[in-house]
Amino acid sequence: MTKDQITFNDLPQVIAELRDEVSGMKALLLNLQNRPTQQRENRHRPVTPEQVAEYTNIPLATIYQKLANREIPGTKPGKRWVIYLDEIDKWLEANRKNPIPLTDEEQNAAILASHKRKPNKSSWNDEGLARRSQPIAKPFDGDKI
Repeated sequence: MTKDQITFNDLPQVIAELRDEVSGMKALLLNLQNRPTQQRENRHRPVTPEQVAEYTNIPLATIYQKLANREIPGTKPGKRWVIYLDEIDKWLEANRKNPIPLTDEEQNAAILASHKRKPNKSSWNDEGLARRSQPIAKPFDGDKI
């Protein structure tokens, strides 16, 4: 019903429309509840340097060298290195040579932020120009004491 005021005669029709809308919403909610949810894989789990080498396709010796130089995030609580897979993903993302391309809006904002605008000439006043043209220090008169 699209009327602002409902009369007594319109009441059965309005109730029928409300019942249909509620039953439609109920069906949608049941459909959403019965849909299998996608579980995200837990990426914050410890892995070995061998698994990191396999995951990144970087040689194992290079992985150990980067761990020793603290280039790769990892800890060594005992004899073995502990590396978290989500930290490896962040490290790989941070060391990209080709950054992810920006959207048009982000690119426009970056261009506008990088350009400095000249001051408006109407904001320049004669007092400021006169003050700038005066010498800063008095000239030296000689040896007057």
